[in-house]
Amino acid sequence: MALLVSWRPSASNISSFPFMVKTCPKTAKMGYFSNNISCSAISSVATMAGQRKLPILLFDVMDTIVRDPFYHDIPAFFRMPMKELLECKHPTAWIEFEKGLISEDELAMKFFKDGRSFDLEGLKNCLRSACSYIEGVEGLLNSLKENGYEIHAFTNFPIWYQMIEDKLKLSDYLSWTFRSCVFGKRKPDPEFYLEVVKHLNVEASNCVFIDDRMRNVEAAVEIGLKGLQFKNADLLRTDLCLLGVDVSTNENQDLADVRHKVIC
Repeated sequence: MALLVSWRPSASNISSFPFMVKTCPKTAKMGYFSNNISCSAISSVATMAGQRKLPILLFDVMDTIVRDPFYHDIPAFFRMPMKELLECKHPTAWIEFEKGLISEDELAMKFFKDGRSFDLEGLKNCLRSACSYIEGVEGLLNSLKENGYEIHAFTNFPIWYQMIEDKLKLSDYLSWTFRSCVFGKRKPDPEFYLEVVKHLNVEASNCVFIDDRMRNVEAAVEIGLKGLQFKNADLLRTDLCLLGVDVSTNENQDLADVRHKVIC
């Protein structure tokens, strides 16, 4: 059974996905734990060829890992409010660009419905300068990497993803495997999710998908993936912990080991 988490999961909502929690207080509920008790979740390590560690983690990028400049910086660049920008822009041009169906030059020609010209390089520079890690997410990605998880980007984004990579070096933590501009599909298209599962060569239930948009999470769950809606890094740590994903750092683990020795 797939697990859908729209906010924070309670223990009763956990599916048969195996997990173990160390020293979790009985009072823990709704996905948070008291500050004075260390709670470290250790995932069940499912072995495949090459000792592949499960679950595989699939991260949306914009507004899940990276702050999306579209809602504030891009309207400011065009010197118009968001409502006016939405009314003026072509209804499908950006989607076509994300799917790799049109080139950068073609985007420039049809970005606005009336065909007006604009500073394309300026727009790119705006996007590049505005992108930054969402608070706490880089540390979480580093913890997941240190604990041996396979992490992939699963994103609706055009060839401009390279600008984000050049600035933030997401590839230090994950692979830019699943990009709409390469697959020609966008979330929440079920075919895109099926392509992902096929490419990974695992059962859908062995994947955890994280996205800030509930519609995309629901589409993942319908395919059989486990889904988490991103709110912030702290809540995501808790959600992953409850799924049995080890989000501890070496420092946290050392502290837990010391406390265990004292108790025992």
